[in-house]
Amino acid sequence: MSTGIAEAGTTAGRDDRKTAQFIAEKLKPFKANRIESDFAFVRDLLRTPGINQGRPGLAPANLDNPDHESFFFLDGERHRKRRASVAPYFTPKAVLTRYLPLMQRTMDEEIAKFQTKGMARLEDLSLQMTSNITMEVVGLTNSDNAELTRVIRGLMNSNFFLRMPRWAAAVLKPMLMWHYRRERGKLIDKLYNDHIVPAAEARRKEPKNDVISYMVKENYSKQAMVIECQTYAGAGVTATKEFIVLAAWQLFDHPDLRKQFLEGTEAEQVAILEEILRLDPAGNYMYRQSTIEMPTADGNGKINPGDVIAINVREANIDPVAVGERPFEIDPERPKRTKNTGSWMSFGDGPHRCPGAQVALQESRVFLDRLFRVPGIRLVKPPELILAVQTQGYELRGCIVACDKV
Repeated sequence: MSTGIAEAGTTAGRDDRKTAQFIAEKLKPFKANRIESDFAFVRDLLRTPGINQGRPGLAPANLDNPDHESFFFLDGERHRKRRASVAPYFTPKAVLTRYLPLMQRTMDEEIAKFQTKGMARLEDLSLQMTSNITMEVVGLTNSDNAELTRVIRGLMNSNFFLRMPRWAAAVLKPMLMWHYRRERGKLIDKLYNDHIVPAAEARRKEPKNDVISYMVKENYSKQAMVIECQTYAGAGVTATKEFIVLAAWQLFDHPDLRKQFLEGTEAEQVAILEEILRLDPAGNYMYRQSTIEMPTADGNGKINPGDVIAINVREANIDPVAVGERPFEIDPERPKRTKNTGSWMSFGDGPHRCPGAQVALQESRVFLDRLFRVPGIRLVKPPELILAVQTQGYELRGCIVACDKV
């Protein structure tokens, strides 16, 4: 089954995309001066000093105290130093020694419950995996994980203005902003008091190799801790959770690919996942703001200082010049043939490339490897697509899977 659109004029072959048509019809980018999708040009953009992080749909960066702004939204030397400080959380050694055992324990528990009931919602299973791993990375491990996950998701979805037509948001914002601020404030207080504070108190007594310990050491303010935790947790839980469901959907629909995945090495499994992610990236747009002047991809125009650039990740990932023929097909051999990175633009590029990419791929691999080895595993109901404006992508809901009961 495919829900994509094969564009005319390309050697398209089979179209394996699941979300392309839905995103094309439903999602509009935040306000930007330019939209770019040429793969080579986008890669150069993301690697060019002076092309900085953009924040459409978010509050302006707090550069009065940049040390207490999430490093995701810093640039230049400040970003480099802060990124270096968190790099140990995402090394192959950290994945192998800290996160992989937790991934395996989580799946042991979730698969046991699944086999007892014989049926489950796939998004519930993937949420437990991504939440457990993300909270371990951040250090939010001294409170109720399920409640914490609900708070994080509430914050991620709290800006209801983004789900309105732009004209409606413009009209209603003056009247409803008080309600938005009140409800969001309640969630922030809950995140801080019920989850961050207990973790911070524990780390003061016994520091660990996690984000909370770093923030305690650097004496972060309440606001700074909330921003950092929300950013890590939102990205780590939401994007990976949706990708796991999407990848499972693809493997259910392609038995030969599923067989190849289950018989493959770890590297071969990751290659399959990266190719699935190429076609249906969890986030459709990335944003950058230029502080410099540079020519456009075609050389007939220019990007000016102050311009906001929306990078269409999905379109860059199917650029036939970069990915070759049959760009809409899942082909795990594509990176070898084109001598390119398997994740293409799905994790970004340059200094702001997603630091947790390897963690996300590993937890997705472990999850799917265990799921598809469950006796009698079958898809009862495919997921429904829901627009996720805040993350500029999709969410998948109502995917029902079943197995032999034990």
